[in-house]
Amino acid sequence: MTFNQQQQPYYADTATPQAALAGRAKFIERTYIHLAGAIALFVALEFVLLRTPATLKLAIQMTGSPTSWLVVLGLFMLVGTVATHLAQAARSKPMQYLGLGLYVVLEAIIFLPLLLVAQVLSGPENNIILTAGVTTLATFAALTGIVLATKRDFSWMRSALMIVSFGVLGLIVASLLFGFTLGLGFTIGMIILAACYILYDTSNVVHHYEEDQYISAALALFASVALMFWYVLRLLISLNRE
Repeated sequence: MTFNQQQQPYYADTATPQAALAGRAKFIERTYIHLAGAIALFVALEFVLLRTPATLKLAIQMTGSPTSWLVVLGLFMLVGTVATHLAQAARSKPMQYLGLGLYVVLEAIIFLPLLLVAQVLSGPENNIILTAGVTTLATFAALTGIVLATKRDFSWMRSALMIVSFGVLGLIVASLLFGFTLGLGFTIGMIILAACYILYDTSNVVHHYEEDQYISAALALFASVALMFWYVLRLLISLNRE
């Protein structure tokens, strides 16, 4: 969930409208290639981490107490902020790639406990992780298609998303501190919030990013996809437990 995108409409400094459109199309292509690369790296990391005894032990410790989850949440916010800053503010491409890579690695670690639970609950004909992944990517593709087809600008959602996100963060921290459970309704609400983020971020890709910001654009999209995957996974786990 990032809010550092440019909020002024993009205007290409090119000689003809055709050249402007070609430049924008190339930027969008680069953005989604980098997004695909980030998702592939995430999948590869999880494949390795879920088969490494040391990281499985870490995943179990992460779920051991509310305090440990608060520490993880704090580290996620800190490292996520640094990674996002590197990807969006750094002028050198290597630093931008470092930011994107850090964020993917961080997400891979954060997902470990949830993926471990999903792996335990999965059966030969009921692969929860695969189902969640396919559902997330299909939803992402549909929402992306809506933005690309309609060319609508969803940047007006910025303030509302920020307010809701801070409220959600406070609710999660309160649930960890006071021990109450966030139910199925919260999970469904978060899936809807993630869908709004995908619309917002995709709209920024189409309308607001400059053509050299494809790495930071990919990071923003990856963050939204990861958010949706997390809560789709949680929803499927809850349904399988019942």
